[in-house]
Amino acid sequence: MTAQVIVLYFAKSAQLTGLKEELVDVPTPISSEDLWALLLRKHPRLVALQGQVVLAVRQQYVAIDDQLVTLEDRDEVAVVPPLSGG
Repeated sequence: MTAQVIVLYFAKSAQLTGLKEELVDVPTPISSEDLWALLLRKHPRLVALQGQVVLAVRQQYVAIDDQLVTLEDRDEVAVVPPLSGG
């Protein structure tokens, strides 16, 4: 089963992809690690954020690991790079 999700890109991830958002077909359930890998295949420049980025699924932060995420059509997945403070 797949879901068509809305991937939102913020800050550095938006600069690297050239997008603010896009629709992506994602198999579900999927681990957060595999979801990140899928986004890396679509946008190889995101590798610059490897190990620094977190994902937010339906506005809930998800660590990039083997945690399973069940997605439904039109769910939002945000790519949240580290925020520069100040």
